[in-house]
This record gives sequence, structure tokens and C-alpha cells, in this order.
Amino acid sequence: MQNDAHARLERRLDRAFCVAIATATWLFGLISAVQGAMAASSTPSDTLVAAIQKDRADTETWLRTSPTSYLAAVSRVDFDNRRELTVGSAAGNDVKLEDSTVSAHHLRVTVVGDSFQVAAVDPAARFLVGETSMSGATLPPRSIGVGRYLIRLSHQRFPALIAFDPKSPRFAEYKRLQYYPVDLHYRFVLPLTTNPRPDTIIILSTRGNSRRAVRAGWFDFTVGGKRCRLEATRLLEPGVGENDMGIFFRDATTGKETYGVGRYIDPEKQPDGRYVIDFNRAYNPACAFSDYYNCPIPPKANALKVAIQAGEKDPHYLAH
Repeated sequence: MQNDAHARLERRLDRAFCVAIATATWLFGLISAVQGAMAASSTPSDTLVAAIQKDRADTETWLRTSPTSYLAAVSRVDFDNRRELTVGSAAGNDVKLEDSTVSAHHLRVTVVGDSFQVAAVDPAARFLVGETSMSGATLPPRSIGVGRYLIRLSHQRFPALIAFDPKSPRFAEYKRLQYYPVDLHYRFVLPLTTNPRPDTIIILSTRGNSRRAVRAGWFDFTVGGKRCRLEATRLLEPGVGENDMGIFFRDATTGKETYGVGRYIDPEKQPDGRYVIDFNRAYNPACAFSDYYNCPIPPKANALKVAIQAGEKDPHYLAH
């Protein structure tokens, strides 16, 4: 009996020991899984940083080599009170192109409402819309090819023709862009506080124009313990989509480390209806690089008192 009692006790102890081992093994596995999940949680951050760095590298390549680079812009002619402008290689054209393949009197471009009517003047003249050769078309704001040049049909309610030359001498001025180190503390996922009565406001621009926009709503966030608010607007201009929004802002770095006019950021809508506001992607307007652009000036409501030390710095391409 005593031996049986000892045997039963040993079996119970063996079972208890096995249960303990199994429990410890389960706990170890659970801890390992949690640690793995924690390690995996860092992967999205790495992915975000890599995507931002790739975007910066792509931007530099575009600025250095693209036929639509800001540095490729060589002239701008505003329509002002005129309905049409002429393009050709001869003197006397509104837009004169130095290219032997361009006819003396190549094109006539007429503003028709929100569009442009482009027509060949010389019967042999052609222009490219994408890869399609044409002698006439009514087009929305876009670029067309004329000889080696691209001509941007820019509207913005203040129409103009901007010429881009792949042989622009300004490509020789290229210098690398400057950015703050990526800091994901400046990345926010935020709801838009929609404007209950979307009103039309005036956005001033760098060429002295008053551009109309809808105040779509506001984004609220905190930087360095300080509450911040930025308003999002949609420009009321041809080529701007119904759901397109932009944020034009200034902060405590403006005019010091960053461009004096201000910077822009594009809210990225998420499937859940919220928006990513990532200041690591804050960028300079085109007028930081060239005088041939008409850029929105941030409204007074978007002058932040905090320093947003993220995104693009002042490129110092222009003296002003």
C-alpha cells in the first residue's frame, strides 16, 4: 500500500512536472510571439522611411533631368487681357522657340473658357498631345510638344503659356535638395473637421493674382505639446479635382531654414476616411526654383508658431 501510495505520488509529481514544462513552453512561445509582433511593428516605420527617402531621390532625379523640371522652364507669357497668343520660331511671336523644326508661325493658342484651342498656323505645323501628332484640338490645361520644347497650357484663371526646353541652361545650376532627417513624430493620421458651410476664400499668389478657393475644413494636431490647426483648401481652377485638397503653410522655420514664401503638403485620404498629414513630405512651391510660376501664398490662418523641422528646406535656387 505504502509503495502504491509512493507510486501514485510520483505519478502526480511527474504529471505536475510535465504540466509545468508544457506551461513554461507555452509561455515561452507566447513571449516569443509577442516579441516577434513587437519587432514586426517596426517594419511599417522602416517602410515609411524608405518610401520617403525614395520619393526624395526621385524628386532630385526629376529636377536634374526631366524635360518638365522646374529648371527646364525658360519662358512664360501671360495672356493678360488677350484671348490668343502665337508660338513660332520667327521674331514677333508671343512665344519664340529657337528650334529649326518649329515653323516661323507654328501655332495659335486661344483661351476658350476653361480650355485652350490650339491650331496650326502653318499648314505643315504639328504639335504632340502625348504621342499623338495633331494640327488642331481643344484641350484642358496640360502640356503639348512643339519641336524639342514642351509648352504648358497653364490656366489657374490667369492663363499663360510656359515653355520648357530640355536644353535649358539652368540645368547647369542643379544642386542637391536639402531636407530635414526623416522624423515620424511629424507624421499624423487625422480626421478632417469639415467646414459645415464651405465658403469661398481668396488665396494670394506670387505673381500678384487673387485665386479663389474653397475652405474644405481643418486638421488639428499637436507639435511639441502645442496645439496646432491648419486649414485645407481646394483651388477653384480648371484641372483641380472635386476631392483635391492642399495645405499651404508657414511655420517658425519659414524664411530661416525653409523657403520664405512657405511650404505645401498634400493630405492623403485613407480607407477609414482619415488623412495622413506627413510633414516629412512637405515640399517647396515651384516658385522656389523658377520665376515662371504662379504659386499660392499660405493664408494667415496657416501661420504656425511652432517649428516644423521636417520636409524640404530652402533650396536657395533664386536670389529672392
